[in-house]
Amino acid sequence: MLILLKSEMLLGVALVFAAAGFLLEHALLQAGQMAALAGAAVLVFAIVLASLRVAHHAEVLAAKVGDPYGTMILTLSAVLVEVIILAIMMSGEEISPTLVRDTIYSAVMLDINGILGLAALLGGLKHGEQSYNDDSSRTYSAMILTAMGISMIVPEFVPQAKWHFYSGFTVVAMVTLYAVFLKMQVGVHSYFFSYSYPKREGGEKHPPENEPVSVSITILIIGIIIIGALAEIMSGLLTAGLKGTGAPPVLAAIVVAAISASPEIMTAMRAALANRMQAVVNIALGASLSTVILTVPVMEVIALYTGQPFIMAMTPVQTVMVTITLIVAAINLNDGETNAIEGMTHFVLFATFVMLSFLGL
Repeated sequence: MLILLKSEMLLGVALVFAAAGFLLEHALLQAGQMAALAGAAVLVFAIVLASLRVAHHAEVLAAKVGDPYGTMILTLSAVLVEVIILAIMMSGEEISPTLVRDTIYSAVMLDINGILGLAALLGGLKHGEQSYNDDSSRTYSAMILTAMGISMIVPEFVPQAKWHFYSGFTVVAMVTLYAVFLKMQVGVHSYFFSYSYPKREGGEKHPPENEPVSVSITILIIGIIIIGALAEIMSGLLTAGLKGTGAPPVLAAIVVAAISASPEIMTAMRAALANRMQAVVNIALGASLSTVILTVPVMEVIALYTGQPFIMAMTPVQTVMVTITLIVAAINLNDGETNAIEGMTHFVLFATFVMLSFLGL
């Protein structure tokens, strides 16, 4: 037990920060914008600490149960955090009606262009071409395009008076899509999402695999809860700190997306540097799909329950960026190998997304 507690010291530190944030949140809000922003920055640091342990135990589970189950656990945990944060933020006052849309859009840009782009770039520079199962990338890409088209492009053409009818349809469509996809992912077509790597000479070392699966699952859940608690307090401080500063509205959405993706980022970078690109593809594309196909129905149900719709249709700039991203992904991820050039194309798209966001577009 003592060894376990020592190994989870980072998670303990994050828990202390969460408790301190809970106790000091009101005082920081009363102290002014600079104090609120400083508190938010400290809590983001604490989230990173917790994410390090979440990423570690996700890797243990991935090594134990193999893909796609290990990475699926990680992506679903991240989406759960995102949904919790969004639900809490949407229940507050003076929240942008585009927060859900902007968060999902930001998450897709971060996952596909940021995580996949940087991982392919770093992995390509170290290993050259990196192999993976292209059945997974094609399946993910088609599902992401369908889900985003239905939930974030088509709503632009739905009359405001009939939003609740289409909202209800969207919920059913997303749940049905994910149910079929999940059955395929863990059933007869599970081999789409795995890749057999050659054994390294001398064998690979996986010391973390000595940890029981039950321990990793328990700590993973605890870590996600701590991240959710930290993020909830941080979002309040961030909102107060940015109020009246003229910061782009999408900034809060980017922070939410980055928080939920923080465990995925670290796991994906490690996988790429270890020449295991299949895990990166499963994480980046799987996270994008899970974000759209799970976040949308939950938030639509909340909108239907409250009777207050929020804007889901993407702006023209967002639609163009998503279209370019999915076209580039379809071209790059069609041959079962990634390289540094392909990674750079996606990372440049991510930089473009960041630039457009700071311009308020």
